Amino acid sequence: LLQPPWHNIFQTQVKNLKQGDSWRLQFDRKIVPHRPNLGWKEYIGKTSARFRCTDCGRREWNSNCVTVIFHMHLESGQGTVKTPDIYSQNIKILVENLMEEIRIQCYNENRYRAERLPESLPITRQHEPSHCQACIEGICDL
Repeated sequence: LLQPPWHNIFQTQVKNLKQGDSWRLQFDRKIVPHRPNLGWKEYIGKTSARFRCTDCGRREWNSNCVTVIFHMHLESGQGTVKTPDIYSQNIKILVENLMEEIRIQCYNENRYRAERLPESLPITRQHEPSHCQACIEGICDL
């Protein structure tokens, strides 16, 4: 199910890509880093986000080192971007960085790669690698 912020921001940003091409956003919880399907490209973005424990539903925490994986594919004017569905106050920044990567990887534009940094959240606990999905998958920067 598309969250309105993702959908609206994605559709607004995609209008700045090549005229005539259409792009769609798909949420995929099973996306695997460094293993896009044949012919697909990958972009790994960073953001901050707030999490809630799925067991108790009460415990919450912030993280400023959230890794978001995007797989993208363009063929015959039809583009698809797959990503897990996360909630972040920085969706606009993530999508702007994704659009830059699409321009570089899918349209072969020679652009300077300048990623916008996400807004940080206040942190009350240290990074816990045993609870970090990116650490477990070997793609965490910490």
